Amino acid sequence: MRHDDVSDLGLSNPAAYLDIGITGHRSGHPVFSANHDRIAESLSQLVIIIAQLAHQEVQTTDAGKRGGIRLHSLLSYGTDLMGAHAAIAQDWAVHAPLPFGRALNLAINAQPSSVSDMEALLSGAAVSDAVTTERAAEITAIADQVNVFELAEQDIEIEALYRAHLTAPDDEPAEQAFAAICSDRAAMAARVMVEHSDMLIGIWDGVTRGAIGGTRHTIEAALEHGIPVIWIDARNPERWHVLRAAEELAGIAQRPSSTQPIDALKAVVTNALQPSGETKQTAHGNEKWRDKSSLLFQAYRRVELLFGEPGKRPFRSLRQNYEHPLQIASGSGAPMLAAATALPGVDPLIPARIARDVLKPFAWADGVSTWLSDAYRGGMVASFFLSAFAIIGGIAYLPFASVDQKWGFAAFEFLLLAMIVAIFFTGKRLRWHERWFETRRIAEYFRHSPILLLLGAARPAGRWPRGADGNWPEHYVRHALRSIGLPRMKVTPAFLRGVLALMRDHHVVPQSRYHREKADRLKRAQHNLDRTSEFLFLLAVLSVAIYLVIEFGAGMGWLAHTLPHDVAKTFTFLGVLFPTMGGAFAGVHYFGDFERFAAISAITAEKLSDVETRIGFLLNAPDSEITYTRVSGLAHAIDDIVVAEIENWQAVFGGKHITVPV
Repeated sequence: MRHDDVSDLGLSNPAAYLDIGITGHRSGHPVFSANHDRIAESLSQLVIIIAQLAHQEVQTTDAGKRGGIRLHSLLSYGTDLMGAHAAIAQDWAVHAPLPFGRALNLAINAQPSSVSDMEALLSGAAVSDAVTTERAAEITAIADQVNVFELAEQDIEIEALYRAHLTAPDDEPAEQAFAAICSDRAAMAARVMVEHSDMLIGIWDGVTRGAIGGTRHTIEAALEHGIPVIWIDARNPERWHVLRAAEELAGIAQRPSSTQPIDALKAVVTNALQPSGETKQTAHGNEKWRDKSSLLFQAYRRVELLFGEPGKRPFRSLRQNYEHPLQIASGSGAPMLAAATALPGVDPLIPARIARDVLKPFAWADGVSTWLSDAYRGGMVASFFLSAFAIIGGIAYLPFASVDQKWGFAAFEFLLLAMIVAIFFTGKRLRWHERWFETRRIAEYFRHSPILLLLGAARPAGRWPRGADGNWPEHYVRHALRSIGLPRMKVTPAFLRGVLALMRDHHVVPQSRYHREKADRLKRAQHNLDRTSEFLFLLAVLSVAIYLVIEFGAGMGWLAHTLPHDVAKTFTFLGVLFPTMGGAFAGVHYFGDFERFAAISAITAEKLSDVETRIGFLLNAPDSEITYTRVSGLAHAIDDIVVAEIENWQAVFGGKHITVPV
């Protein structure tokens, strides 16, 4: 079956979600408790304003159909539950990354004072304390309505520490041990929330420092990740402020009260829902899918083959067949999908969404980008050689024809120059260079994203790189991945162990091997191009030297007097041929930047090998040591490697726009 245009299949606009996180004081905080009703009213008004701004923004952009607004909340008793109530009242979806499994989360946040009540909460039995029962009922009611992502891999250890603390509430070491691990888990869940948020609502008195994972710590973490914070001052909740930098927290308690900055909030919403810079988010709709590479644009790949893999059938066909977006899930992506589906306790929706919303657009972007890469790089390499052949062909009449026949050689030169001009104007008009960059960025972001999606992890909105002409590729991929949302599942050590094996076998190892082989191939190409250029230069020197020897010999009477005249045209031709061809190869070497690309791939392979080693250490560790923090940290390390490679690659080719080889 032939598919000539799959733009509607491979890269349709994703739903434009606005994701909001919330953090704040718990119910027992004195300022929060004293101003509870005022805070609730201010939060409800803020939620309504955000909904109105988001609706207006979606109406003015074609970045994608409206996906809605989602609130991310840890469901702690206090601000988190207040935010969940306000969001549900506005028909927002609520996603809850819980620091513990759902049962243990209930047992901790309902704040029982006895071991018996704790155990009742864990088992679902009746609780003796009325206040604890009321808290538990509210938490359970909300949890039943939201998408819960349970980070439960340390529940056994935490439950033991919790029981020890409740058994001996005056035992300070037991209390500290329990508080420390709870802080770490809260910080981890808060990080998940921040990673999935375009903005964070923080209800804080501006004074309380709290522990790791507390309100101030979460606000600061969001700001450090480039996530704006809408700060509601718990002391004066009718006024709220938009914070953009962690440094603003210094002396924030003395910040003067001001009117609600609607314009600043609108800018935050706009930035989340629309790409910045030159907007080309609909450009992919005009891209034509091609199921195979073009025979006209193989010059770059041919040079890489001839000089990077000498002796390996240098003139074999380089025709590539691109994997179709509708076939990748049952083709090259099938082993990874099978491994993802087999993960213990995995949310079955995630592998299905990966197949539809990740692999399909990846195949589309990868195929389109590869074709554009061939057009841009192949066109430029062809231009270097066409320029050399034009010069050589223009003077080839000297040894082979008379002046009267020069017109044919001039016509040949003109034809080659016209081909160069055609390549230049076609490449500029069709934006080969820019489109290659855009689609390649999309493909690489999608390539490793299944790992993050399975773990419920994400690159924070403020940490995405930006292109010179805007960030629509990053905006597109971020919303495509964001639309999938957090998994609805319980994270266990067995699940994390499976994810570790998946990221090693289906990304780290194959990508490390690919980059290592690529680096070796490009190093050989660079070395052999250098040798070819040097050899042609030596031939140029030799040809001039031979002619001078002939002139000298004829002048001394050692050679025929007419010999210099007889060979002058031939040596003039050779004097142009060798340096011109040497210059063409040097130009290809400069344009291709094989050495720097080899260095980028070598560094990437080395980084991935380090991650592979770290994965091995964890896989050999006991289950108690395989935590979400460690596994998601490795996933983020891979994400950082991918982004660093893209940025380095763009730095090399970013300024090499298509041009004429002069």
